[in-house]
Amino acid sequence: MNSLFPTYKRFPFEIVKGQGTTLFDDSGKKYLDFTSGIGVCNLGYTAPNVKQAVASQLEKVWHTSNLYESSLQEHVAQLLGAGTDKKVFFCNSGTEANEAALKLARKATGKKNILAFDHSFHGRTYGSLSVTGNSKIKTGFGPFLSGIIFAPYNDTTALNQITSNLAAVILEVIQGEGGVINGNPQWLKAVAKKCRNEGVLLIIDEVQTGMGRTGKLYSYQHYGLDPDIVTVAKGLANGIPVGAMIGKAELAESFGPGAHGTTFGGNPLAMAAAEAVLTTIDADFLDAVQQKASFFWYYLEKEIAPLQVVDSVSGKGLMVGIHLNKELEISNVITALQQAGLLTLPSRGNTLRLLPPLVITGSKLLTGLKLIKNTLQNITVNQ
Repeated sequence: MNSLFPTYKRFPFEIVKGQGTTLFDDSGKKYLDFTSGIGVCNLGYTAPNVKQAVASQLEKVWHTSNLYESSLQEHVAQLLGAGTDKKVFFCNSGTEANEAALKLARKATGKKNILAFDHSFHGRTYGSLSVTGNSKIKTGFGPFLSGIIFAPYNDTTALNQITSNLAAVILEVIQGEGGVINGNPQWLKAVAKKCRNEGVLLIIDEVQTGMGRTGKLYSYQHYGLDPDIVTVAKGLANGIPVGAMIGKAELAESFGPGAHGTTFGGNPLAMAAAEAVLTTIDADFLDAVQQKASFFWYYLEKEIAPLQVVDSVSGKGLMVGIHLNKELEISNVITALQQAGLLTLPSRGNTLRLLPPLVITGSKLLTGLKLIKNTLQNITVNQ
């Protein structure tokens, strides 16, 4: 890897093949995957319906510009709107979706100030990085956008910072990169109410929590929230790069011709994959995710939470954070699990993050938990 910028700290093996919830590296080693490519391959690897949709589109056209109408974009937008009159802008990633959301919020309100939260993550381009509450990944890249204010997450004092001079508040219902931190339901509702009363737009970043990850299409649906703007990406096309910003219909006049754009956004291959994903994530699929999640959490609380090296477990649905004692280095745990044949992820606060594909079976969830329990029981502190 001498020809690449060293922007990623990579593990010393290459994933060369995937099937369902199983991955294989370049030495032939087999892994049970509890990462989904960081919440992307929710339908598993080489998902037949997604593969067929992309292959079929390849035989038609794989790129045109957005100068022409697209019935495929229109259909995917309708699926994302889930029966509402919301409007959609397609792009290529979660970062781009959040950039579009910030631009729309400022244009629609005529105001520039944005309230974000400590330990949040919204992307790495300048706008999205400006509203990301992680100083470590921002070092050396300033100055950032002006008008950005931060507040403590899950803290009622943050409500005092939601005033009519804000264009928008941007938040995650569960902070993924921030340590798999659940938003308190009453706090989330209070934030939404204060935004509504003050004429402030509410942007909810569903890049990691959306597309069925928590048992509903969008995680905010668990709490009866009504965001003005929602951003999605990751699991939307099961590994084909795509992102989307979803906004209320009344915001459309602020995003007219020339207001925003992208060369590859709404690409036919990405739209074909997204259509296949969204038609798969129906009510029955989401019900199955909730049932598996209930089973998963029963064993997490019974077998994992009581372990001596575990401080607590957080998350929702098939999005889990196992918060480990500070004396146990998370990187050592992840490496030990890799050796045992299980792929997992880190998150802030010495957190072991689990994002298994949503199509995983209950038996494989249990297999993964047994590997985690065995590893945590046998790994040496400060190993």
